[in-house]
Amino acid sequence: MTGLAILASGMVTSVGLNAPATCAAIRCGLDNNQETRFMDQSGEWISAAMVPLEQPWRGLAKLKHMVVSAIRECLSALDADIPTTMIPLFLCVAEENRPGRLQGLDAQFLNAVQDELGVTFHPQSTIIAEGRIGPVQAIWQMTAQQQAGYCIVAGVDSFLIASTLRAYEERMRLLTEQNSNGFIPGEAGAAVLVGRRDSGLMVRGIGFGREAAHIESEEPLRSDGLVKAINEALASAKLNNGDIDLKIFDANGEQYIFKEAALAKIRIFREPKKEFDIWHPAECTGEVGAATVPIMLGVALAASIKKYTPGNRILCHLSNDDGRRAAMVICSEITGVTNG
Repeated sequence: MTGLAILASGMVTSVGLNAPATCAAIRCGLDNNQETRFMDQSGEWISAAMVPLEQPWRGLAKLKHMVVSAIRECLSALDADIPTTMIPLFLCVAEENRPGRLQGLDAQFLNAVQDELGVTFHPQSTIIAEGRIGPVQAIWQMTAQQQAGYCIVAGVDSFLIASTLRAYEERMRLLTEQNSNGFIPGEAGAAVLVGRRDSGLMVRGIGFGREAAHIESEEPLRSDGLVKAINEALASAKLNNGDIDLKIFDANGEQYIFKEAALAKIRIFREPKKEFDIWHPAECTGEVGAATVPIMLGVALAASIKKYTPGNRILCHLSNDDGRRAAMVICSEITGVTNG
């Protein structure tokens, strides 16, 4: 039965201005964190994972240029005779309640991206303002659009905004000299080309959940939402918990995310495995919000093509600050090279 496959990826991150460079840096565990022009409350410069573009763009202009480059990289993997008007673009951005969120992340931003690319995408193209889990929701939507042979799922985000940094520092969630339990703010644009195939890096299962004890809640954490999302993804993929060989998740340096993932692992993965890798790309790219999933999938695609994954079955899981959780099971069934 024909399923959904990740066919190509594009990335613009602090460690690489395309997918091969970013994936190589992440494989080597490199970062490009540096001092910014922002100061924390103690007067120290805030470190961040900044994208070094050729011009000093800011705000929406920088978001546009990052995501356009990533989408263009995906489009280069398409056959020339496939019109973009047949390809929906799901453009994922920060959730609406994100502190310091830029104004203008709406339909006009989608139009600006198309204008910059010089193409028109399918009329079902849309903005998805759901943060980290947005790209998973986009791929889920693709499963219901049987008429679409391809889609592009893109994510772009930046935490390098004064009001955003101030809000997360006040909540003791930003990594500073005074707080070790926090994340490195980052920015990135990333995209994946998804198509209907019988082989490749296949999307085999998707699940969602909601956690009452989210990161800013005072409720006791049991990881119920993440457990539900992972179990749904495993059931959809018709796999048992012991079948998973690798986990890629959104750990960004905050203890809460590691604790939640550890609790979910204890409750779900009861069968011991001799080898079980855990990857977290944010260690290299910083916290990149809505761009997290396309980066994860691009890393998984590169690793599968070059055969340095510890196995073929990969679990990805994500968490939003409001408690929403998402998980995907992807399986490497690659018989040839795409855009590695």
